[in-house]
Amino acid sequence: MGVRIYSTPMCPYCIMAKAFLKQNGIRFEEIDVSKDRKAAIEMFEKSGQTGVPVLDINGKIVTGFDKEAIKKELKIK
Repeated sequence: MGVRIYSTPMCPYCIMAKAFLKQNGIRFEEIDVSKDRKAAIEMFEKSGQTGVPVLDINGKIVTGFDKEAIKKELKIK
């Protein structure tokens, strides 16, 4: 399972999303778009969003800390 989270260090919703993934034992790749312009462009191209967090879960995009959408894509009850 491939999970990437586009985030920034000071974003409270990013922090909550990463904590949620960790609590559920989900491994993820964190991408800091505040330091990586190329990744920020990639995030925008995938999601149409400039705000974070944006999660790419096996090619499915979830914007914001939408716990229910994340659970659905990860098949967590």
